[in-house]
Amino acid sequence: MLRLIGIYGSIAGLIAGGTLFILTVSQSGHPPLAWSMAIGYLTMLVALSAVFVAIKRRRDRDLGGVIRFWPAFGIGLAISFVAGIFYVIAWESAVAVAHLDFATGYATEVIAEQKAKGISPEALAKLTASMEKFKVQYADPLYRWPMTFAEIFPVGVIVSLISAALLRNSRFLPARRA
Repeated sequence: MLRLIGIYGSIAGLIAGGTLFILTVSQSGHPPLAWSMAIGYLTMLVALSAVFVAIKRRRDRDLGGVIRFWPAFGIGLAISFVAGIFYVIAWESAVAVAHLDFATGYATEVIAEQKAKGISPEALAKLTASMEKFKVQYADPLYRWPMTFAEIFPVGVIVSLISAALLRNSRFLPARRA
């Protein structure tokens, strides 16, 4: 089972992390925020479809067509964890290759959005202080790594829940008989 988790977690991680790396480096770290988020989460969903495939494979090939919810959910979480590690490594690599100062760019963008909305000077000062604190925190890898991991892992949890719920029913996409 560890082999299954390693293989499918690596596949999911390479798809999600590879896309993240390519988009970040090719856009020099400045893709349009709305589009990059939409593409990023869509890619995560596609990549984490490996969870569904792995659970189905385990159910059909190793367990005779039957799997309970919790073991299926556990497989999904483990695959999501492995994919998350690949995702964090891809982000760190992209930041290094693109010489990206993400925190500064993000802070500048958030402040500019709020200025455009007509934020009060007091609220702007508070937001600016908050963004300065964020930049300092984001420079610390022990803050940045879990934050990056938290982008993909909740998606993996949702995919794992849905996959485990569907595949615990042995009549859902039953194994083909040879």
